[in-house]
Amino acid sequence: MVPQSHLFAQVYQDNVYAEGCKFHSFKKVLMELGEPYCHMELASFMSCSKGYMGECGLRGGYAELINLDPQVKAMYLKSISAKLCPTTLGQAVMECVVNPPREGELSYDQFMAEKSAVLASLAERAKMVVETFNAVPGMSCNTVQGAMYAFPQIQLPPKAVEAAKAAGQAPDVFYAFQLLENTGICIVPGTGFGQRPGTYHFRTTVLPQPELLKTMLEKFREFHANFVNQYQ
Repeated sequence: MVPQSHLFAQVYQDNVYAEGCKFHSFKKVLMELGEPYCHMELASFMSCSKGYMGECGLRGGYAELINLDPQVKAMYLKSISAKLCPTTLGQAVMECVVNPPREGELSYDQFMAEKSAVLASLAERAKMVVETFNAVPGMSCNTVQGAMYAFPQIQLPPKAVEAAKAAGQAPDVFYAFQLLENTGICIVPGTGFGQRPGTYHFRTTVLPQPELLKTMLEKFREFHANFVNQYQ
């Protein structure tokens, strides 16, 4: 029996920061596993609005379909052919993503220098975020191995949980709104991703430029201390 289908977005394949970690293509893994996994249905996606490019306002991408049921694939192709195509600008950027300068070409050295600088800066910012949150009492954060987000866990005082309940909000949602109203910092409550009962976390990004990120993290540290003191 062939295992079930899977859909994967691999748009962060260049954004791998943690020491000893590297990107592994799901397609490559399936093929290496052999029977029956190599026959699994697989859809892999790439986008120019993520990864080291980070052109968030430009929409363009592609998908590779492996072992897809012919009838399902036919309906998929029918559905996308009925939609409007991406903007010309998005298509132009996608061309640059899939066909970057090659060694020996005039722009290759500049391209590699800029790409390396972007990825090195993101890696440093990811480290800064983790170190800051792990230094705040009542907060903990796993190493950001890649991509652009961190998912710190927070310990909320019982009175804060009660205040959230009185406000008709989940505790982490209550925390996120308080953070936004007091600092202007926007995070995504862990409730939106699912979490173990009685635990709370949130998602934040590592994208702000280093100096702005330092300011944001300092505001975050100060807010959390005040929040905990308020509800002790």
